[in-house]
Amino acid sequence: MNRVIVVGSGLAGLITAYRASEHHEVILVSKAALAESNTRYAQGGIAAVLTAEDSVAAHVDDTMLAGAGLCDRAVVELMCAEGPDRIRDLIALGVEFDRAVSGPTDRPHDLALAQEAAHSARRIVHAGGDATGFFVEQALVRAVRSRAGGAHPIEILEHTFMRDLVLHADETGTSRVVGIDVFAADGTARRILADRVVLASGGAGQLYCHTTNPAIATGDGAAAAWRAGAVLTDVEFYQFHPTALAVANSPLISEAVRGEGAILLDEDGHRFMLAKHPDAELAPRDVVARAMATVMAQQAGRPVLLDATALGTDFLHHRFPGITKACTAAGFDWTSQPIPVAPAAHYWMGGIRTDDRGRTSFPGLFAVGEVASTGVQGANRLASNSLLEALVFAWRAVDALDEPLVAADFAGTSSAQLVSALDASALAGSALDGPTLEDPAHDGPANAPSFSRAALQQLMWDSVGLERNRHGLIAAGAHLQRWSETASEPITVTDHEDRNLLDVAGFMVRAALVREESRGAHCRTDFPVPSERQARSRSWRRDQPIISNHSPLTEKAMA
Repeated sequence: MNRVIVVGSGLAGLITAYRASEHHEVILVSKAALAESNTRYAQGGIAAVLTAEDSVAAHVDDTMLAGAGLCDRAVVELMCAEGPDRIRDLIALGVEFDRAVSGPTDRPHDLALAQEAAHSARRIVHAGGDATGFFVEQALVRAVRSRAGGAHPIEILEHTFMRDLVLHADETGTSRVVGIDVFAADGTARRILADRVVLASGGAGQLYCHTTNPAIATGDGAAAAWRAGAVLTDVEFYQFHPTALAVANSPLISEAVRGEGAILLDEDGHRFMLAKHPDAELAPRDVVARAMATVMAQQAGRPVLLDATALGTDFLHHRFPGITKACTAAGFDWTSQPIPVAPAAHYWMGGIRTDDRGRTSFPGLFAVGEVASTGVQGANRLASNSLLEALVFAWRAVDALDEPLVAADFAGTSSAQLVSALDASALAGSALDGPTLEDPAHDGPANAPSFSRAALQQLMWDSVGLERNRHGLIAAGAHLQRWSETASEPITVTDHEDRNLLDVAGFMVRAALVREESRGAHCRTDFPVPSERQARSRSWRRDQPIISNHSPLTEKAMA
């Protein structure tokens, strides 16, 4: 039996903790309350093939097409094939998906299925109309808490923040992950040691001033792994959801609304997506989001309009009760008038590189969910594949926890070395011969604003958002470098979150500079077309990790 630390309490973390507790001692670390995660706010649902009219091959093809040439087909095939069984497992764990037939039934083919953009069939299972994430989260929280009195109870540490990974080097110099350093709920620093650490800490939506993500999404797991020297992949690809309500906090308007027939209009009432893509509003997310941004620029930045009125009042209230409530709270009656929408940062396709069992480049370290880069999402995630990926690969990672400690095998993978996220000369000698961050005279560090999270978020939105170019990326890198050089040693949880956001922003800018093409969610206005030469994923690691050997290997409170 191993001692396993799971960091994060969304779908990936809860599934991992629940299944791992059958054979291992489990400590589940949640940054906030146990039920608070990105999963909780997911609206659309989970994509899975559950009818004879659909096929796994079609789901694979849809995923590959949306991923714009960067998906790992073997891993995509695995996810799509195992998805239906995992949906059945969620039903067994108490998730009450919406059904197309009345009355109780445990038959998956009786589930109500929705249509979403870039899917060739109705295959999206959902719960509570538009509250899928909430229903999944609540069922899994109940399942995890039910293990409290079992043979191997799960120790739940809520309001506990992971500061960094703990590494130990053996006599050969090989490092492995042996635990985490945390701030406990009472604010004290603590070290927790374990045989395995599973990061399920989610994405980094708080990099941007407009995001559908909750406040906890500050890239903590990816930043800690980066500092420790783990391999990260495809970090330049951040997905912007096309339709967030254009009010404070950017409430998400599910893709399923367009799947049911809602259309996008400019402020003059013209349906513009018909001229942008054959699938119109159901084009891949990157296509829709950029088309919206173009129209918004033409109308002085004002949002476009989402018109769902043709769907009818009763249908909107029943199918999308949460969105109806959000619209009403913002002063809109979307049953009778179009509502203002705009893109917002939503999902990170890149992250900690893993194999198909959650293993990373460090023995003892696993990653699942949005913090991981499995090769499934490519350059642009297909709608409702995020919860599916988390579910399938968290399930598979648990099966690998009791195997011998090994690093994932990334043989044959291009792994350019990025020495430091904020080192101005980091790319000068790289295998990719990338650019350096020379400082534009009018936009250099001397003229950068003082650091604040709001300033960072605005910088990322302006320069590393829906559209990027060399000048903006170089200027952003200069600002990030100055902020990093002048930052104080982090003390509070907020300080550590800011450090994590700076680290993630830094290596995202580097990777975006190197990818001199437009592909999926990465749009370079100075390189507007895809390049066959760059049609591959790129992996990065630090040559000199910040976190090195920690000893002695005894658990202790830290002053």
